[in-house]
Amino acid sequence: MSTTTTETPAQGDAHLEIPTTMRAVVVHGPGDYRLEERPVPQPGPGELLLRTDAVGICASDLKCYHGAAKFWGDENRPAWAEADRIPGHEFVGTIVAGDDAALAKRGVMLGDRIACEQIVPCWECRYCLEGAYWMCAVHDMFGFKGFDGAMAEYVLVPAKALTHPVDRALPGQVAAFAEPLSCAFHAVERGEIRFGDTVVIAGAGPIGLSAIAGARQKNPLRIIALDVVDDKLALARKVGADLTINIAQEDAVARVKELTDGYGADVYIEATGHPSAVPQGLNLLRKLGRFVEYSVFKDAVSVDWSIISDDKELDVRGAHLGPHTWPAAIKLLESGTLPMDEICTHQFPLEDFQQALDLVGDSAGASVKVSIIPSLSTPTTSAPTASATRA
Repeated sequence: MSTTTTETPAQGDAHLEIPTTMRAVVVHGPGDYRLEERPVPQPGPGELLLRTDAVGICASDLKCYHGAAKFWGDENRPAWAEADRIPGHEFVGTIVAGDDAALAKRGVMLGDRIACEQIVPCWECRYCLEGAYWMCAVHDMFGFKGFDGAMAEYVLVPAKALTHPVDRALPGQVAAFAEPLSCAFHAVERGEIRFGDTVVIAGAGPIGLSAIAGARQKNPLRIIALDVVDDKLALARKVGADLTINIAQEDAVARVKELTDGYGADVYIEATGHPSAVPQGLNLLRKLGRFVEYSVFKDAVSVDWSIISDDKELDVRGAHLGPHTWPAAIKLLESGTLPMDEICTHQFPLEDFQQALDLVGDSAGASVKVSIIPSLSTPTTSAPTASATRA
């Protein structure tokens, strides 16, 4: 059962006594997440402790839950995700503890709100030393590997983490949206969008909508959104799409070519995670077009590579995380120009984490962005799910 958030706590609340234990969702393996009592982390030198204001549920959280090879390994790769880990990498929280050096380093005080980038770089590997911290070879990440995430009442911020201040006036679920928004901004940057471009964005979920909002800041000739849910396409127009196509009702490839004198789109950003969206993008791009892949796929994708090479000489670019885009994403959220009440559709207490996960996985499009607000209480009319094990 979805709920609504209460008023954002005042700064003075950060000085309330910190308990010794907390409620937390804990990963025991694919399909086996449980609500448990865990010790509240104690910040060491250079570390901060946050009271979690909100944590969004990402499609990658759901795919990890369902056992995707990207996280749990297969014949081609070892497991990356860890069991006995608290999930949740899209979070914002209020600083409740930390030493003077940690506060001074980040330019914050107790009671301030910050968001954390999802990766915790090692700052020692080749990629970190070259400045590409988001591709860190160790690749520790909140909620998956190395560090616990924020599906809990409190979350520890390690000294190596990257943090950004966020206005406390924003509702928690809106502030936590800085993570998917920053990731989509990076995908937009990878597309090198120009003024005269036709940009097609596949998917009008949280990442797709964020990519549309980011592309709108680049002001190309036209932005076209693709989805199968009319309500999401209507929301896509509100965040900046010029045109929308319901691909269940209309041939997107034919329509895009009709709009571009038969050439096709200049840029295609894939934000669905559905295998069919990949050949769709290859077919609707013009020669010398740019394909940006952001999604994490649960299933393998097969395409005709000759389209990429001999037919069109396409640029195919991956996009991972949101390097250098967080300040811009937070600025856009704080501006109040996006319809966040319609994007952040559902908030749940920790006890109802299973309902939240299931809602994210509902292919009928019943939600857009689902978040967990640890400070919420389960309504007496709901039936809380304290744990879940699925085959």
